[in-house]
Amino acid sequence: MSGGLSTFQPGEKVSFLHEKGDGVVTSFENGRYTVVDEFGFERTFLPNELVKIYGTNYGLADSEFVANDDETLSKSKHLEFKESRTGARRPLDVWEIDLHIESLLDSHSGMSNGEILSVQLKELKNVFNRAKSKFIRRLVIIHGVGEGVLKSEVLSFLQKQEGVEFYDADFREYGKGATMVEIRYNIH
Repeated sequence: MSGGLSTFQPGEKVSFLHEKGDGVVTSFENGRYTVVDEFGFERTFLPNELVKIYGTNYGLADSEFVANDDETLSKSKHLEFKESRTGARRPLDVWEIDLHIESLLDSHSGMSNGEILSVQLKELKNVFNRAKSKFIRRLVIIHGVGEGVLKSEVLSFLQKQEGVEFYDADFREYGKGATMVEIRYNIH
């Protein structure tokens, strides 16, 4: 590449220049890098939107689950960094779902707030049900802060579920915009 732009190799850890967060480069195609962010979502960036992070050995876990069997919209993959930003390993029985509409759809232009909320809640229900079917014990729901409408709907949904406890996720890792859900199973 010319023009002094950095080049990145698959497996390299990068930080996002114009937003909080980081991820691991997975590929380069059509002038854009595909990066799996710290929440397990694939995102694309121009080379000048990324900054390489040196001195840390990160990689994707072998336990990635493939495609969404139930046709959910998210591009989520179960991933575990060898270390998280807090230095702790993430257990394999924790799934994360980012409900920001930008993570669910390539474009949401022309959609009303109600339509966006409907897509987000459908995704929440699908991922929650899939997590339960696979006996996942913990689910981190990233809803953001905003005006609190999505968070309120998420909490309302969770209150109707049996066998779950939920609380604010670890502030150091997720900020104020995430809820941790613990799912209990009665296996006889």
